[in-house]
Amino acid sequence: MESLVTWFTVNLSPYVSRELVVFIISLLPILELRGGLLAASLLQVPMWTAIPICIAGNILPIPFLLLFIKKLFAFLKRFKLTGRFVTYLENRAMRKSGKVKSAEFVGLMLFVGIPLPGTGAWTGSLIASLLEVDFKKAILAELCGVAIACVLMCIISYGLLGLIL
Repeated sequence: MESLVTWFTVNLSPYVSRELVVFIISLLPILELRGGLLAASLLQVPMWTAIPICIAGNILPIPFLLLFIKKLFAFLKRFKLTGRFVTYLENRAMRKSGKVKSAEFVGLMLFVGIPLPGTGAWTGSLIASLLEVDFKKAILAELCGVAIACVLMCIISYGLLGLIL
């Protein structure tokens, strides 16, 4: 993930503001808020400026994913090339859905909030949609998860761990 963050940071920062780079990275799947806070740290964006930018970028796609991902996937499955990729994404998400299935709200919140590879709001939204989790419950769980991820990534990205210990 660090190499992706570095690539986006290096290639976008000459053309747009540091804050916009952080916002764009936070919007992207895989990178999300985690990558946005790493980029903010690399670009020396103050933590208190970076936090709302990263949260906004990370939560912006959530309602659209929850509402439209199944329809988009159904459309893409009609084509040979994209159908295989969509099936792969669905299977991958469902393999990671065990904790979410058993403890719906808390499971989804922790899935989004714990910064591990393959977790986050994008995958959490896909899982919530595939499991048909109630829209309001999914939104709230993911917002709480993004907040947890924000705290954990601030500790990592801005070296707050050293201040705490």
